[in-house]
Amino acid sequence: MEYRNAIFIVTEERSCPIYNVGEEFKVEQAALTVPEGKPVCLLMVRELLKAVAEKKSMERFSPIGPQRVKFECGGCTGLIRFEFKKEKDFATLQMKLLAVAEQKARMRHLDRFYDVLRKLEIFEPLNEDSLRDLTAQLQLKEFEANKIVLKKGEPGTSLHIVLEGRVAVIGDEGQTLSEMGVGEIFGEMSLLSGEPITTSIHSREKTRLATLSSKDFKHVLNRYPVLQVFFYRMLVERAQANTMRAGTISSGMTGRLSEINPVELFQLINSSQKTGKVQLTLDDGSAVVAFHEGELVDTRYRELAGKDAFFALLAKTDGNFTYTGGLTDEEKTLPVVGGFMGLIMEGMRRVDEKEV
Repeated sequence: MEYRNAIFIVTEERSCPIYNVGEEFKVEQAALTVPEGKPVCLLMVRELLKAVAEKKSMERFSPIGPQRVKFECGGCTGLIRFEFKKEKDFATLQMKLLAVAEQKARMRHLDRFYDVLRKLEIFEPLNEDSLRDLTAQLQLKEFEANKIVLKKGEPGTSLHIVLEGRVAVIGDEGQTLSEMGVGEIFGEMSLLSGEPITTSIHSREKTRLATLSSKDFKHVLNRYPVLQVFFYRMLVERAQANTMRAGTISSGMTGRLSEINPVELFQLINSSQKTGKVQLTLDDGSAVVAFHEGELVDTRYRELAGKDAFFALLAKTDGNFTYTGGLTDEEKTLPVVGGFMGLIMEGMRRVDEKEV
C-alpha cells in the first residue's frame, strides 16, 4: 500500500491520556513520528495511516473557501481530533536540512533552562538522556511584575518551575505569605491531590517559568517511577506542615525547620500538652528535646544539656525533625526544666543579642 507523506496537527482533545492540542505528527514513507518524549498510541497510528492511505483530497471546498478535512481517534478513554496541516516531500535534502535546523533551534531553547533543572533535587535520579527527554515536554512562560500566575480556587492544570525572577504566595487578605525563587516548584500539590489551588501566586518581578501540563505530568510519573517517590514525599511533608500550622502534631510526624522553626514547633507541643520527644538532625550534630504533658523536661545538644541546649536550638533554621510520642516511666519523673514561656522569652533574647 502506498502512503502519502504528510503532517497532521491536533486541533481538539477530550481526555486523551497522551496528546495535547497543537502537537504534530509526521508521516514519512509509512513511518510515523510522534511529539518528542511522547509514547506511540497504536490507535492513533491506525487512524493516521488510514488518513494518508486514502486517495481523496484532504481539503474540501465550501462557500467560505477551502476547508481542511478533519479526522478523529476515539478508540480509548478519550477523544482526539486532528487535521491535515501540509504535505511535503520530506526526503529532499532541503527538508532534511530544515528539520535539522529546527531541532538545533529547539535544543538551544531547551538549553536555556536545562542547567537549572539539572541542579534540582527532584531530577537528580535522572540521567542526562532522561532529563533531556523530560525537558522537551516543558513549555516556557513569561510574566511581567505583579501579574497573577495562579488564582486560588481554580483547578490546578500545570506544575511550575521558577527559572528566573521571583513569585509570591498571597493570602486571602492580600498579604505575602512567602516567596519562591529560581529552582523552586509550585502547583504540584493540586496535580497530586486533585484539589483546587489553595493560594494565589503572583509574580514579584519579571519572571520566567517552565511549566508541565497535568497530562504530561502524569505521563512523566509513569515513565520515570523514581519521581513518584519524590512527589509522594513532598505531598506528605506539605500535608504535615499544613497540619502543624493548623495547631496539631502527632507521633511519627517529620518536617524541616525551614518550614516550621524550633520556637513554633516547641510552642505547638507545649500548647497541645504533648508527651514525647523531638529528635533533630542538624548540620553540626543531633539533638533531643523531651516534653512531659507539654512541659520541657530534658534537652541534649552536642556537649550542652538543659537550658543551654534549649537556648542554642532556638536559633536553628536548617535541619530536619521527627516527633515521637511517649516517654519511659523514668523520663516522666524528670523535673521540669523551667517555665516554658519564660524559657522561650529568655532564649529569644539571647538569640537577638547574639545577632546584634
